[in-house]
Amino acid sequence: MFERTLRILDHKIFENLQAKKILLVGIGGVGGSALEALVRVGFLNITIVDHDVIDKTNLNRQVITSNQNIGRLKVEEAKKRVLSINPNISIETFSIFLNEANIDEIFNIHYDYIIDACDTVSTKFLLIREAKKRNIKIISCMGTGNRMNPMELLITPLNKTYNDPLAKAMRSILRKNNLSLNVPVIWSRELPIKTNTRSPGSMMLVPTTAGMLSVYFILDDIQKTTN
Repeated sequence: MFERTLRILDHKIFENLQAKKILLVGIGGVGGSALEALVRVGFLNITIVDHDVIDKTNLNRQVITSNQNIGRLKVEEAKKRVLSINPNISIETFSIFLNEANIDEIFNIHYDYIIDACDTVSTKFLLIREAKKRNIKIISCMGTGNRMNPMELLITPLNKTYNDPLAKAMRSILRKNNLSLNVPVIWSRELPIKTNTRSPGSMMLVPTTAGMLSVYFILDDIQKTTN
């Protein structure tokens, strides 16, 4: 399966990434694409967390969705897709809304990396807090809604972000809890497009690219730290 991958990726690095344990929270537009990339790059140990079910409004951007699985749990459909690509993957699913009451259940094992692809400030805070406490590397995705240009996405520390209301909220909550803003995040310089509804608009280009960048962040770190 990975013959072409190994033409451009060092075998030792590939073996290293296959041993890493990844926690992915959120299997929507960003998280679904991140999961797809994790699987096809070669990661073998993945835990996914999402409480939601697939809705017809997800079809325009979420890679795990189709007209055949509307109404089904996202984590279960994601697991089916993962195993249809590589049946050798160890994938654990949690169909829960991650919060203070259940977070210890998720962290009953050690992860090497966390991909935060959820869109709830309180959950993002918990993941960053736990990453700091447990010395786990994390990449957190900021807002991708109401944006169209994937070329405006960047990876920087949280304190370098602008034009992003979600990032602003995260800076505030981390400051209130005396946590460092030196957290790697994916965010867009693009000004959000104004709409007439509270629910954000979204299309595939930006969240999909953000998901791919989150996996590249991990792969790049593994390349840099493999001896």
